[in-house]
Amino acid sequence: MKRTMCMVVIGLVVLSLGVAPVFSGGARDGGTRPAIQLMPDEPFNPDTADGVDFMDMRRSLGPIPDPGANIRLGAVAKAFENEYWRTLRSGMQTAETNLKDRGYDIIVDVRSALGEGDEQGQLSIVFDMVNRDYSALLLSPITDSNLIPGVERAARQGIPVINVNDGLINIAPNFVGPRAVQNGELAAEWIANRLGGQGKVAIVIGMPTAFAARQRTLGFESWMRANAPGIQIVEQQNADWSRARARELAEIWINTHPDLNAIFCNNDTMALGVQEAVNASGRDILVVGVDGIGEAYDSIRAGEMAATIDSFPYFKGQIAVEVALRVLGGQDLPRVVWTPQALIDSSNVNVAAAEIINWQEPDFAR
Repeated sequence: MKRTMCMVVIGLVVLSLGVAPVFSGGARDGGTRPAIQLMPDEPFNPDTADGVDFMDMRRSLGPIPDPGANIRLGAVAKAFENEYWRTLRSGMQTAETNLKDRGYDIIVDVRSALGEGDEQGQLSIVFDMVNRDYSALLLSPITDSNLIPGVERAARQGIPVINVNDGLINIAPNFVGPRAVQNGELAAEWIANRLGGQGKVAIVIGMPTAFAARQRTLGFESWMRANAPGIQIVEQQNADWSRARARELAEIWINTHPDLNAIFCNNDTMALGVQEAVNASGRDILVVGVDGIGEAYDSIRAGEMAATIDSFPYFKGQIAVEVALRVLGGQDLPRVVWTPQALIDSSNVNVAAAEIINWQEPDFAR
């Protein structure tokens, strides 16, 4: 009786944690995989590193190799409360389906933390995937440091790690994502053109400990300084990716600066909160976000948000899975693989994403 009750309790714990079934995607011959060589723990910027566009990678390396049987990829996003990360998951699941249709033996397990501030919860997911000996990990950390212990443990077990977008993992051998600094540059150029090179703008920063937030802000500031000296950045403050906090900031700024012309936000979730404050004020203030989530597209169609920088997470998820298989297949990849992005406004909001980026399916070895 006691044993039965114990098993029931264990089962309930497993279900509550959402733990996947145990499988081995690594040393399938029963041996031990060699440890992965991590990069030195020193400053690294994928925006300026020697990288390659994903299409150039395909042209150089050819078809996606077949890395063998029982491939299990573990992907860890920030939080599915944000549509961006749900879309990235959808892209990875699409890649899994496409690969299975071509005879690849693969499962892509995509999980996330409970919220974009749940650093320890995200790390616990990585530890679980390492313990279950997944073939490779695709990680989008909440900060630049919270997943380091999990990456180090994965490397000791010979599990490759691909850093996907956003939070930066300095020691990860591979990075997949857009040039984050270009997010800010595209937004700055668009706003400057709309304002005729003159005006006052503000910046809502995401989580300052995240690489993407820092680079998006840097790109915006640097472009304005170099190309639009008549644009004055009058406010900038972090809202930690929160819609409510961004709205509160915007309400204060709108009252403080009656001549405020535009607000650039490090992501669309915050931009939508800012837009709510702008709508309530009745003011004509341009709001530009980053990510290209569906709600931002709808806001642009409705004549509210002015623009977003779409980094196409649906296609990025597919490219990340492709990179993982190329690594497992023994191909020699550059450390950085850049994924597409584009500015979306009323002129192209109804154009299909695949058309905007000229998406093409990769070739497959099978």
